[in-house]
Amino acid sequence: MLAYLIRQSRPLLMAASAASVISGICGVLMISRINVAITTEHHSKALIWSFFGLIVLLMLCRILSSALFERLAQHAMAELRRYISGRVLAAELRQLEEIGSAKIHSALSEHCSSVVQFFVTLPSLLNNSVAVVGCMAYMALLSWQIFLAALVMVGLGSLGHYLAQLKAIEFLKKASHEQDRLFGHFRALTDGAKELRLNARKRRMFGNELLGQSIEEVRKNRTAGASIFMVSSRWGNFLIYAFIGLVLFVLSKNIPNRAEVMTGFALVFFYMMGPLEGLLSAIPRAKVSGVAANRIEAIVSDMPETESMSTLAHPDRSFTSLQLKSVTHRYYHERSDELFELGPINLEFQPGTVTFLVGGNGSGKTTLAKLVTGLYTPESGNVFLNGVPIADSSRDDYRQLFSAVFSDFHLFEQLLEVHRSNLDEAGNRLLHRLHLHHRVKVNDGAFTTQSLSQGQRKRLALVTAHLEDRPFLVFDEWAADQDPTFKEVFYRELLPELKSEGKTVLVISHDDRYFHLGDRLLTLENGNLTTVP
Repeated sequence: MLAYLIRQSRPLLMAASAASVISGICGVLMISRINVAITTEHHSKALIWSFFGLIVLLMLCRILSSALFERLAQHAMAELRRYISGRVLAAELRQLEEIGSAKIHSALSEHCSSVVQFFVTLPSLLNNSVAVVGCMAYMALLSWQIFLAALVMVGLGSLGHYLAQLKAIEFLKKASHEQDRLFGHFRALTDGAKELRLNARKRRMFGNELLGQSIEEVRKNRTAGASIFMVSSRWGNFLIYAFIGLVLFVLSKNIPNRAEVMTGFALVFFYMMGPLEGLLSAIPRAKVSGVAANRIEAIVSDMPETESMSTLAHPDRSFTSLQLKSVTHRYYHERSDELFELGPINLEFQPGTVTFLVGGNGSGKTTLAKLVTGLYTPESGNVFLNGVPIADSSRDDYRQLFSAVFSDFHLFEQLLEVHRSNLDEAGNRLLHRLHLHHRVKVNDGAFTTQSLSQGQRKRLALVTAHLEDRPFLVFDEWAADQDPTFKEVFYRELLPELKSEGKTVLVISHDDRYFHLGDRLLTLENGNLTTVP
């Protein structure tokens, strides 16, 4: 994931990194100029100009580095969200249902922000790393004995940090996994608001046992991981101060030019303290970014890398026959707590027909509708359009035949129907027929409001499906939330109109008083489909 972002931002990253590296080099060179100025009585013009030139260059490089990395962070956030969104758009519906919306939302928000912290942290890592390496090199010039002792100190600090980070990352991974569950609980706060307020015991249990425990689990694991990194950082600080004492009281006794060398070491030590502490604190943030990147990769790993969306500018939205031959599909059935098999299904649709589908709860009606519309892929058997089997490569083109209003429908802000000049007029005409014109209008291709009851929102979804003007329409329990008046409009006016226009309509319904208006009645029982005479 980080490699993908780096590839997308390579020129900008190289420029920002170069500015950070140069600023780190300038800082070390500035310390050497200060040491020369302190230990010599006469200051040459070259020394003076080089010093002021270095501080100006240092300032400019840090400004440039900060600006470029801020731009890089925002670019990385946008690219990462586009990447994840693209993978989600290309994924099959069944894959998204198995992953769950909570994990996807977590990836698009929390994990994305954590990954972007890598680019926020990178200038500090580069600048401080160069400063520390430069200071070590300057130590080698002053005294190779002290330089070797410094290497031992760095080795011990690195070993301690490495052992600590192995344990810390375990806690960060646990927190990252729990974060996905937490986003599901956050969604339940609003989606289940009515149920929680009608049941005080349920509300307390949700707040304390589900939401509260999940929040605590994330807090506990993140605190543990951060604490281990903090201990590692303090261990590094201890080694630095111990090394300073070792130099001052042991190693510097027999060094030639002791005053000049000790002055140089004092400057290097005090200058290096800031970059070294910054480096030790930046490493944990970079590790958190790595954990988040791995979590995003795990979430999108089962999604296709290339889009499966239709590439046809004007897909053929007509058909003479649509057949399901020996189609089966298996899924987990909650009521029986076992895998439920739908089919084999043999079914044919013709243009200009209305089909009613009935069956008990969990009988597979919605699953069958998703198989018909191409949202689910059959595990065996085939779907034929005009006698040609639908392959994976043509499945999204096939889906363009359908408009559907499922029971868990979603209304977008825009109607998203392009190249239609009379969209507002046609939409408002339908709203008038459905008695919604006094509450909402279609203006510039969007509904003026969606703050309506569930039944009214379903009527908006019907308007959207009708405006899409597809040859095959599916209505999944559409009339379940409607008043008798609107049921009459739907069954006795709209369905006959759609049929007269040559549309094929599949209606999942329990309104048996209207079944005689259809061309046939299908029933599903225990995964088997039969035609009712």
